[in-house]
Amino acid sequence: MAVGVGDIAPDFTLDGTEGSFTLSENQGHQVVLAFYPGDNTPVCTAQLNSYSKEIEAFHDLDALIVGLSPQSVASHEAFSAKEGGFNFPLLADTEKAVGKLYGVLGPLGFYRRSLFVVNAEGVLAYVHRSATGMTFRKTDELISALTK
Repeated sequence: MAVGVGDIAPDFTLDGTEGSFTLSENQGHQVVLAFYPGDNTPVCTAQLNSYSKEIEAFHDLDALIVGLSPQSVASHEAFSAKEGGFNFPLLADTEKAVGKLYGVLGPLGFYRRSLFVVNAEGVLAYVHRSATGMTFRKTDELISALTK
């Protein structure tokens, strides 16, 4: 059964572009988990650049954002460098264990573009799993979820 709004966010630790990240160590802050299918793909690139450009809107609410995908840290670092850097870490879920915990794996085992807002108490306050992955949730929608 996939996790949903009101559930305790499953804890995890992953390596990323800014070192190791453990969700439970960020309790007290809201955290946006942005699961995306892959580095250097058109929609993912647009999505992450959009959130990076609008990072102050997240910071104004004391919210952190992290990107998660199955590529390696080295792939994330190259992708980030190519894009001029992102204002948040990209985490490497190479075993897709976190993707499985959050129910974002599609029928063929690929990540579905998905967003989760974890409130300051560690509870899921917003969940969106994309069926097609061809579009992404805009910053305004995430900010609205963060202010509820």
